[in-house]
Amino acid sequence: MDTRTEKEKMLAGDLYRANAPELAADNWRISQWMDRYNRAHAMTPDDRRALLVEALGQVGEGVMIRPPFFCDYGYNIRLGDGVFMNFNCVILDVVAVTIGAGTQIGPGVQILTADHPRDPTHRSTGLEFGRPIAIGANVWIGGGAILLPGVTIGDSALIGAGAVVTHDVPENSTALGNPARIRPSE
Repeated sequence: MDTRTEKEKMLAGDLYRANAPELAADNWRISQWMDRYNRAHAMTPDDRRALLVEALGQVGEGVMIRPPFFCDYGYNIRLGDGVFMNFNCVILDVVAVTIGAGTQIGPGVQILTADHPRDPTHRSTGLEFGRPIAIGANVWIGGGAILLPGVTIGDSALIGAGAVVTHDVPENSTALGNPARIRPSE
């Protein structure tokens, strides 16, 4: 018998129940934080940074997230120095999301670690799991791109606007389309 809490299972990337009381409390906390942060347009950059440090797992120097911003828990998000995220980004951070220094993320980008069983009978039990996402340094992600669970984006890669990234993208590569494909070097 597994004696771990649902949160411990979630953080390990194992099947868990998202409606467990501890996770519901964590989600309520971040929902209250998002309400404050998403009204922070007129705050100074220092005041917005203080809010980010309050909620996220790691916030490097010079990080800028333009509200509105949405996430599941916040504590699984790690941002390197100089990360920029434009308006209306979503990070479903049921497990680790790491974004390297100098990465720029366009508006409406979705970074989704949450996943579900493929078998409909298994899925109907309400269990889910997460797969981490790692984004390297100096990456540019165009507006409206979607990164699916478990992908890694290498340093200095470019993800085109509207791309749906289903597989890893090597460093110094360009990925475009739905599903995203690596564009051959010129």
